[in-house]
Amino acid sequence: MLLFIRVKDDGEELVAMDYCKEEHLAGDDGDVTEWKKVAELRRVVEAQDPACKEEDDYSLRRFLRARDHNISKSSSMLLKYLQWKREFKPGNRAIAADEVRNELAQEKLYLQGHDRHGRPLIYLFGARHFPSRRDLDEFKRFVVFILDQTCARLSNSNSNSGGIRQEKFAAVADLAGWGYYANCDIRAYVAALEIMQNYYPERLGRVFLIHVPYVFMAAWKIVYPFIDDNTKKKFVFVADKDLEATLREAIDESNLAEEYGGKLKLVSLATMVS
Repeated sequence: MLLFIRVKDDGEELVAMDYCKEEHLAGDDGDVTEWKKVAELRRVVEAQDPACKEEDDYSLRRFLRARDHNISKSSSMLLKYLQWKREFKPGNRAIAADEVRNELAQEKLYLQGHDRHGRPLIYLFGARHFPSRRDLDEFKRFVVFILDQTCARLSNSNSNSGGIRQEKFAAVADLAGWGYYANCDIRAYVAALEIMQNYYPERLGRVFLIHVPYVFMAAWKIVYPFIDDNTKKKFVFVADKDLEATLREAIDESNLAEEYGGKLKLVSLATMVS
């Protein structure tokens, strides 16, 4: 049993959640009604932006789910994504490692392993991010770079999965040593959330926040209103006393980083993409 925190006006509320009971897990192929809505969404959006033809039905389904199957809201969201894609990745080009070299050098993210649902893992170390050293435009490119790299891992996993499709990733966010003055970066946090929520909807499966210092909750309360309802429930705060059991329930030993008692040796992302 896991806990996530819902911030209320009169305080914080702990809500229980079973890791094994999550929406839209691997193997979920939707139903006839949902796919009919996907077809309807495609007709609506392609009439306004032919670039939609380049997006597959699974991509459209994620936008549909992100807006609770509301065609009007989903089409608006998808059209904004297509415009963003033209501007941020003209010609559908990928962000090159050289464009995010400063971010890569900080070694704050590792893209290795999978959880027990087959979702690619991101290991993140919050105390290695320093707002005084970052350029916001490069940071945004870095977020897109990481998400694209992770989605590529999803594609590779699905091609070798024997027909079981996985569309989401999971993350372990380690906040050990995080300091409000040294590491807090609200502008960057909000920028990352906006990119993930608006342009990579329904990609996030779960984030385990571990070794969370109390001072972090001040930043969390500022960021929380920027998180949409579908994303809020995906953030799980793990108490230190529950850390080992929680991570081992979610991640096999071979995919769990050595830092947490597993056998996975984390390798610098800069080395992997160079």
